[in-house]
Amino acid sequence: MDRSTEIREFLRTRRARITPDQAGLAPDPRVRRVAGLRREEVAQLAGVSVDYYIRLERGRTQGVSESVLDAVARALHLDDAERAHLFDLAQPTATRARSRRPLSPQRVHPVMYRALDALSVPALIQGRRMDVLAANRLGRALFADFEARPHRERNFARFVFLDEAARSLYLDWDKAAGDCVATLHLYAGRHPDDPQLAELIGDLSVRSDAFRRMWADHDVLAHATGTKRLHHPLVGDLTLDYVVLAVEADPDQALVVLTPEPASPSAEALGILASWTGTPANGPRVTEDPRGAV
Repeated sequence: MDRSTEIREFLRTRRARITPDQAGLAPDPRVRRVAGLRREEVAQLAGVSVDYYIRLERGRTQGVSESVLDAVARALHLDDAERAHLFDLAQPTATRARSRRPLSPQRVHPVMYRALDALSVPALIQGRRMDVLAANRLGRALFADFEARPHRERNFARFVFLDEAARSLYLDWDKAAGDCVATLHLYAGRHPDDPQLAELIGDLSVRSDAFRRMWADHDVLAHATGTKRLHHPLVGDLTLDYVVLAVEADPDQALVVLTPEPASPSAEALGILASWTGTPANGPRVTEDPRGAV
């Protein structure tokens, strides 16, 4: 991933979404030929010179201070995830060079397999690039049997954009797809030199018009909690709340757990799905080999 291009497009799309009124600027009698804020208006709001901001938006970030990045983040009304992404994109050259070391394969710790094993609700472990590193039986029954797929295809973004079953599964497919893209953008800021990420983005861009369009929006998102509305082919509609829990041993891994409202139709439907998939009452069995790595 080219950092100069990424920071240019990220800043351009962020200022395009903010109106002068939202930014608290006085009315301008001139005809506006750009959507959102002009570069000089962002510079004014951030307290930097227009030339300085233009250099920043062109990706020339060497020597830029944290205080300037903070000021630009405030001027553009960036949320926490967007601010973090801006800082990732604007890393000093020395830090960027250190981050180019090859990424080691990801391994799921045996205790995480036991954690999946103990859960009686759908759960999976996501790694870099939204790779699915492990899933319990009910998680596979709800989404897809990632374990049965080639390693390259064990990826949640590939599932959402390239598997027709995902189109039928997600009642809010556009939102689910947008969230995937925004998550990948956040990861790209942290690991711009990951060749497998570049291959994934390139493949999805070629094979999915929707992905290519959403990628150009440069939205970023850090998942924490939310709700998924699904239509499962076996048990019908489900509304499941999810939580994303960080795996402390590996910051690029997360445990995703989905739960229904107690005593709800979704809880009943999930219980039926569990019985049809042979999930034991004390939790699904996990069959992945803990020695495997992605």
